[in-house]
Amino acid sequence: MAIKKSKFKIKKTSTLHKKMGKAPGTVTYMGQRENTATLVSIINYSQDVYDVALPNTFEDIVKLKNRSETSWIDVIGISDEQYIDNLGKHFGLNSLVLEDAVNPQQRPKIDEYEDYIFGVFKMLYLDENQEIVSEHLALTLLDTSVLVFQELKDDVFNGVRERIKLKSGRIRTRGADYLYFALLDAIVDNYFVVLESINQKIENLEEEVYDNPTPDVARRIQDLKKEVLRIRRHIFPMRELIGRLVDSESKLISKDTKIYLKDIQDHCVEINESLQIYREMSMSLMEMYMSNISNKMNEVMKVLTIMASIFIPLTFIAGVYGMNFDNMPELHYKHAYPMVWGVMIAMFIGMLIYFKRKKWL
Repeated sequence: MAIKKSKFKIKKTSTLHKKMGKAPGTVTYMGQRENTATLVSIINYSQDVYDVALPNTFEDIVKLKNRSETSWIDVIGISDEQYIDNLGKHFGLNSLVLEDAVNPQQRPKIDEYEDYIFGVFKMLYLDENQEIVSEHLALTLLDTSVLVFQELKDDVFNGVRERIKLKSGRIRTRGADYLYFALLDAIVDNYFVVLESINQKIENLEEEVYDNPTPDVARRIQDLKKEVLRIRRHIFPMRELIGRLVDSESKLISKDTKIYLKDIQDHCVEINESLQIYREMSMSLMEMYMSNISNKMNEVMKVLTIMASIFIPLTFIAGVYGMNFDNMPELHYKHAYPMVWGVMIAMFIGMLIYFKRKKWL
């Protein structure tokens, strides 16, 4: 399924008018990918069972969900509001939860209910052109299943899928809470890849700022600053959200899984620290750019000033002997012309040597 991806550089139009006048809890898609077909895939697994299904009806989904094995229910494409609403009702999800699930503008959050835990996250990854892609993702942890709502088929979960296929893998022996952890871990691990890309961009721009500070470099610095701020807005809440899962008293999350969630929390701390550093570096790049432009201008002005200082006395001599007075004895000397040239050349060389010794050249 080929779907055009939205990158940070794409300017999105406002969709707030879609919610105006509607009651809270109304399932209203707030994204830019309207009229996208919804596909559902389900992976059922246990230590001895593994199968993948593509159900066509809600009844098929419910039957697969109610199996004793752990289920990963992946819903791709969330623009079909009626479909999402009906699907949510089959799972007993609150209408406010479904409203957030189809709202790509919703900031990351965690909501705990009696029978499930709902979370909204931002999935970041690099496409084939090394551009950063941001995708909306909603994860719901139920008793024996994890329900995932995502806009596109592309995601960062291929590693999790491969681990589920391995019969000897740890994930096959654990429940839905561990699957929930594994999906969050994949999201957070990919943040490191995105941050490495940002770091590389900053290093490349630093070299260009020093070597060739052109107006195009200034524009790219501004784009980088905006990109870092957008990424920070998506990633910064993750530390708090994972902390809430670690401290949760919900029966859906076991103590063993909380140990692994603490590891994600540590990664989030590291990521936020790196983000803060990159934010400061991106902001200082413009200061470096302006400073280098000023330094280059100073170098030009210094050369022009030195040239003017050299030619001022030469101009004075040429002006004196260019006056049309009759009573100027030097004008009638036989060697006056080469003598004036000699004096002017000697002054030129002498001033160059003086400026060189002063390290002005």
